[in-house]
Amino acid sequence: MATTASNRKIVVTTEQLQKRVSELARQINQDYAGKALHVLCVLPNGFMFGADLVRQLDMPVICTFVRPESKETVQKGMDVMEIFFTPEENVKGHDILLVEALVQSGVTSEFLMRNISSRGAKSVKLCALLDKQSERRVMLTPDYFGFLVESSFMVGYGLGAPDVGRNLPYIALAEPSK
Repeated sequence: MATTASNRKIVVTTEQLQKRVSELARQINQDYAGKALHVLCVLPNGFMFGADLVRQLDMPVICTFVRPESKETVQKGMDVMEIFFTPEENVKGHDILLVEALVQSGVTSEFLMRNISSRGAKSVKLCALLDKQSERRVMLTPDYFGFLVESSFMVGYGLGAPDVGRNLPYIALAEPSK
């Protein structure tokens, strides 16, 4: 693992990101050849990945964005997580590609996919740049993914801690090395 001038350990280099995004786009182009695709990018973390990915897609693409927010409440003595997202797009009859920078527990991704499907989408697939399977709380496997990771505290390429570091052209651990 390389380090940066700020002494952060680089997890995924700029070159690795560019190569893998191109490979993902090539596969998506193959899978959706001759179709229009609605890309639903999850903000804020997914904005750079989503932008780089859609620039390499050959089919007609409609880009929309959602920003899920969750809150935990106690109802009838049980912890309940509620997930809200805006806006609610018209997805009926469309092929939807949900684009996320990082899938950890999978709860939000699974909720979004189920919600989109229930509103009549023709198909719903998940494309995740980073997949942290060790923290999965639901049965979910991205249809397309870039890299398996172990650390969830990363910055760069749209990821921030909490908002610092989003502009880095690579992905690094959030905490500087000692």
